Order: sequence, then C-alpha cells, then structure tokens
Amino acid sequence: MNLAYAYPKSRFEPTVLVDLSSRAERERLSQSALKGFFKLVAAWQVRDDDARELLGGLSASSFYDWKKNPDRVLEVDRITRISYLLGIYKALHILYGNKLADEWVNLPNTNIIFGGRTPLAMMLGGGLLAMQTVRQLLDARRGGL
Repeated sequence: MNLAYAYPKSRFEPTVLVDLSSRAERERLSQSALKGFFKLVAAWQVRDDDARELLGGLSASSFYDWKKNPDRVLEVDRITRISYLLGIYKALHILYGNKLADEWVNLPNTNIIFGGRTPLAMMLGGGLLAMQTVRQLLDARRGGL
C-alpha cells in the first residue's frame, strides 16, 4: 500500500533562503551588512570594544579598517551575527518608538531570559546563540505572544 501525503496549497510562498556558503552571495551582502552594523552600533551607542565582540572578537585594527572600508567579503559567522542584530534592530523599531528602540539593548531587563542584565550584556556573554534568542523573543512579541 503506497500512501502519498501532500501539503495543502497555501497562498504564502516559502522564503527563499540565502546560501551563505556561496562566496557570490556573501560578496553581495557583506558591504551593506557592515554599513548597517556600523549604523546600528552608533544608534545603540555601543562601545567599540563591545561592537568588536558582537562581530565575534574582531581585532581593533581590523575593526577600524572595516569601519573605513566596508568593501570586503565576510565569513558566514559574521554575516549571521549581523543579520540577527539587524533583525533585532528592526523588531525594536516596529515594537517601540525610536527613542526606546535604540535604548532597549542598554536597559536592565527583568525577563527571565536576561536575568536582570541588559540585552546587550546577554548578547556579549552568549554570542551567536544569545543573539538568536533575543531575535526570537522580539519576533514573538511582534507576533503578539
């Protein structure tokens, strides 16, 4: 007996995932990702040392070089980190007014996820997985959860 299962038709198209293993895709995304990252850390008033840590522990000389010349190809890890941060930035600006959206990452947070720390401190301590968690939390809030 051969059972064939089919998903019902949907009016929503699936999101096409970007293949970050493709150098061409990373070349296409890297410069705008870095420009967005530097605007984001300025809006959030993140110290340069912390900004370097958000990028995965970048050296000071590389950080300032990237800031002056964002025309380079980033590794998958760095593009992923920036993607989470830009998603957090966008979600905050949808949820809150501009002032609170830009201050939120620096405010102590009583949510159990943060344990009284600031979201920025949590992301600095927890790296990529913490960024993913903050992004998921804010996306859930946007969805009304």
